[in-house]
Amino acid sequence: MSAYTVVIIGSGFGGQCAAIRLSERGMNDYVILERREFMGGTWAQNTYPGAAVDVQSPLYSIESEPYDWSQMFAEQDELQQYTNYVINKHGLREKTLTGSNVQKIAWNEDSRQWDIDVEGREPIQAKFIINASGPLSTAVIPDFKGRDSFEGKAFHTNHWDHSYDYRGKKVAIIGSGASAAQIIPTIAPDVDQLHIFQRSPHWVMPRPDYVFKGWQRKLLKNRFVYRMLREAIYWGLETRVIGFKYSKTMLELLAARKARAHIKKQIKDPVLRAKVTPDFTIGCKRVILSDTLYPAYCRENVTLHDKTDGIDKINAGGIRTSQGEQVDLDLIIYSTGYDATDGVISYPVVGRDGKTLSDVWSDFPRAYLGTSAPGFPNLFIVTGPNTGIGHTSAIFVIEAQMNYIMRAIEEVQGRGKQLIEVREEAEESYTTHIHKEMEKTVWHQGGCNSWYKSKSGKVIAMFPGFSFTFRRWTKNFREKDHNFV
Repeated sequence: MSAYTVVIIGSGFGGQCAAIRLSERGMNDYVILERREFMGGTWAQNTYPGAAVDVQSPLYSIESEPYDWSQMFAEQDELQQYTNYVINKHGLREKTLTGSNVQKIAWNEDSRQWDIDVEGREPIQAKFIINASGPLSTAVIPDFKGRDSFEGKAFHTNHWDHSYDYRGKKVAIIGSGASAAQIIPTIAPDVDQLHIFQRSPHWVMPRPDYVFKGWQRKLLKNRFVYRMLREAIYWGLETRVIGFKYSKTMLELLAARKARAHIKKQIKDPVLRAKVTPDFTIGCKRVILSDTLYPAYCRENVTLHDKTDGIDKINAGGIRTSQGEQVDLDLIIYSTGYDATDGVISYPVVGRDGKTLSDVWSDFPRAYLGTSAPGFPNLFIVTGPNTGIGHTSAIFVIEAQMNYIMRAIEEVQGRGKQLIEVREEAEESYTTHIHKEMEKTVWHQGGCNSWYKSKSGKVIAMFPGFSFTFRRWTKNFREKDHNFV
């Protein structure tokens, strides 16, 4: 059995940030376990047509790793290039075991270590585990009636089959969220027919993209200039929290009016306008940035099915709608999201006294700073419960979590202890505060049912406040909130 001081599970930005921070501290006895045969996480896995980031690239990047971006909102291929740049620069391939699917982790009280079962490999032991598997890694396809009877091609956006040529085909895309909004305008000109099955519409805002000129790219290679741009973007985005939490008037003035004007400008048909206009407060669900989605809806070969004309069943030839219409299809694309709340960690986690994380989270997922849970010593969860961010870069939050994780590991090592465990009352106090604050937000009050919520009805995916508040909390390590053994 091989043993490491730290095992990192996942090689996306969370795993990369963890590895870089460990190496900076001279803690090189770690390994990264990646279940896929390639590294990189989200932007290596999601290769569907039109894939791109919806946060400005100079901010959607690791703070210590600026990059020569070609445009403000990078597309998938450039994001994958950036990911590989970071991996190669820090020698992370040599520290990674690909094809290592974690099947279970269990706390061993005798050895004060985590036992890790890996499919097809000998077990691994670790003193600390940093789970960075990511909240958007477990794709979900609802169990539509007759789903398995379809005789054409079908796949989820997370597993796009590039060997299949969709050009000239009759295609349906189920879902109308962020991924669908990028795919639809990309493939619509090339398919024979495109049917979009929308459960509920999203608010769509203009996408303020910008291609950097040559002289600007040269200027941005200066770290000071790059940092200034990054700071300007950050503070501009941070003001959105005022609308999402504190001021409905500001939300109306700065967002809702602009979104309604966007519909009016790009869609002339009143029936189609009604179909794409949400009945909930903007921000309650993820806001989509796109200048091309509404024009795609207006194409003659595109049909938008709303909830009045939804899916009755899938059959061998395609989809029968609730209106009784048969839609014959060659391809069904499932843009139906991920298990991002109740399925934060996809494998079984067994802590002290045989207690499982799934049992602890049976009501709803919860963790101190969204990172650690009582009963599960030396385990840290990157992008855990209530660490999602709807207004700025997710990487900012990941790096904030690293402040807490690295300090916790250093405290154990520096004290000559074997483990650190958050106290139950500290986690309870933190979680109570988070959900009390959540009641003030548009994600709670906005009148929608989004993937931000768990089965309990609580908003689990989002952090209810400013991201700099979360960063301050993670920097302020509270010794009294933890037990050391």
